[in-house]
Amino acid sequence: MSITLEEEIFGLAVNPFTKSPEMVRRFTLKNSKGMSVSVIQLGAIIQSVCLPDAYKKVDDVCLGFDDIASYVANKGAYIGGTLGRVANRVANGEYTVNDTKVAVTKNIEDKFQLHGGFVGFDSVIWEVVQKTSEGVVFRHVSPHGHEGYPGKLTALITYQLDNENRLWVRYEATTDRSTMVNLSSHAYFNLAGHGSGAKGLAEHTVEIAADHIVDTDELQIPTGKLTEVDDTVFDLRLPVLLRDRLMQFEDRQIKGYDNCFVVNGGQVQKAVAKVAKLVHPPSCRVLEVWTDQPGMQFYTANNIGSVVGKQCTRYVRHGSFCVETEKFPDAMNHPEFPSIGLEPNEKYRHDVLYWFKVEESWKCCCNNEQ
Repeated sequence: MSITLEEEIFGLAVNPFTKSPEMVRRFTLKNSKGMSVSVIQLGAIIQSVCLPDAYKKVDDVCLGFDDIASYVANKGAYIGGTLGRVANRVANGEYTVNDTKVAVTKNIEDKFQLHGGFVGFDSVIWEVVQKTSEGVVFRHVSPHGHEGYPGKLTALITYQLDNENRLWVRYEATTDRSTMVNLSSHAYFNLAGHGSGAKGLAEHTVEIAADHIVDTDELQIPTGKLTEVDDTVFDLRLPVLLRDRLMQFEDRQIKGYDNCFVVNGGQVQKAVAKVAKLVHPPSCRVLEVWTDQPGMQFYTANNIGSVVGKQCTRYVRHGSFCVETEKFPDAMNHPEFPSIGLEPNEKYRHDVLYWFKVEESWKCCCNNEQ
């Protein structure tokens, strides 16, 4: 059984550059194990990820919407979206290269830039350059000066599904002048089902192979330090239950995880390595995250108010998680961080693999019968 690809019209969206409506298509890859992944041209968004659990019950484990209007109305949550040109925060919306200051847009309270600015890669309509059972490839050409960034940046995203329930995502970019790039995905997952809410998320265990996190201030801007996770809520080197851990954030300013974990020893790798594993024991569903990147933002949907998602389900705070592989936030202002600079003769590349598994163990059964 090979992978199949289906294509359909998802809806109309306004192109932020031309201001005219364009047709947005949805592409669904399916494998022989009953898993399917849908991506749409708007934001190269991962719109759904369906897979069976240990009892052959199929659930959609990726949060999203059934229509364009909902994606537009809830743009601030970046649900499923591609983050770019620069994922995460840019302090004070500026950086300096060779004594030249570059000012980028400040889309958060006029204080800093988040996820690429007012029109990030989550809000543009990506063109389709390949659509086969081998995968779907999206392209976006970001004009010179867009959101303040120099250089015409040509970005490619490849989505591939295989029969091992692995979703492969590859980000590539080239530029015609010196610029900054740090792409990521803001897909929200819940292995109990996208609409299972805080109860479903609380049942997950999480494990992240990180000895440090990127230290941040009250605006979540990096200080430049890396903090050891020893004896803190951020020590996830052994699996912990999210229910127990999230309770420990009640007295903190930020109510949950929203931190860049230093993975892969804080260096870009030559190949992908396993950096995180999330397990939902009642369903036996597992998600492993493999990447070549030095950072992974782990986020527990602390800022989701109450959003109506697919099939009229309600998405709530602490009802899902994001595993955003990336280089560190605000890296252009911290020369000690892995560089996010890109020169005209270079190619940016970032690989991430979301490996969905069903791991049946005696523990699963016990948990289910309690």
